[in-house]
Amino acid sequence: MLAAIVRHYDDLVNHVRQHIGRRGGDRAEAQDVVHDVCVELIERPPEGEIRVPLAFLREIASRRAIDRYRSEAAQRQWLEHAAELPECADPSPFGRDPALLFAGRERLACLASAIEALPPRCRDVFVMHKIHQLEQAEVADQLGISLKTVEKHLRLGMTACRLALDDTIAASSTPPRPAPSPRNAHAPS
Repeated sequence: MLAAIVRHYDDLVNHVRQHIGRRGGDRAEAQDVVHDVCVELIERPPEGEIRVPLAFLREIASRRAIDRYRSEAAQRQWLEHAAELPECADPSPFGRDPALLFAGRERLACLASAIEALPPRCRDVFVMHKIHQLEQAEVADQLGISLKTVEKHLRLGMTACRLALDDTIAASSTPPRPAPSPRNAHAPS
């Protein structure tokens, strides 16, 4: 299959360029798509016999180009809407309360630490699904694992985050010990 890619490289780049050209793609983007196809075929070679390699490669390249376009469009849309987001999520006067901001940052740091502490595969699954918002089936496909394994890793990740957050909330809601009053601080024992 790699020999077919080498043999038809320019054809594939031109095909992808025509495919994404309507969306403003250039040769460099088309080459990136063909490169992605090469990597995909090296990592996961097709099963069975491919009777018409060029048609097969064009189909894969077209799908990869569509995926890339959709991903970039979603990123552009997010960036456009990010500018419209309020500076503070809570427009109430309490939204700028330093203590609440600190507590929110503390909880965010707690969640980040909990995610970092997950086993590598579990962390990958959790981040791909919860942060990058990939579908569970897509995560399973990209990592080469079953959907049940993805579900298991998500349960473990959610449990770890919930426990870490509960611990942080419990620790921050414990009232601090009062400082000794000046009268009692120097009193003889």
